Amino acid sequence: MVGRQGRVTGKIGPGLVGEVMVPIRGGVEAFYAYPSLPEEEIPVGTIIVVVEYSPPRTVYVARAIV
Repeated sequence: MVGRQGRVTGKIGPGLVGEVMVPIRGGVEAFYAYPSLPEEEIPVGTIIVVVEYSPPRTVYVARAIV
């Protein structure tokens, strides 16, 4: 999971549990998402990269540099 890119489908920010869609296992799956930097806000539609994975469905993410 770490290093995979995905797209934000639910706003990520301080005090919020966001949602991202990440391509994995031949499909695309939804994961609960938190910002890797606690004060960062990431809006819907932003491309992200997974920084940390906490099974089964939680990821910490940062904006991808594209």
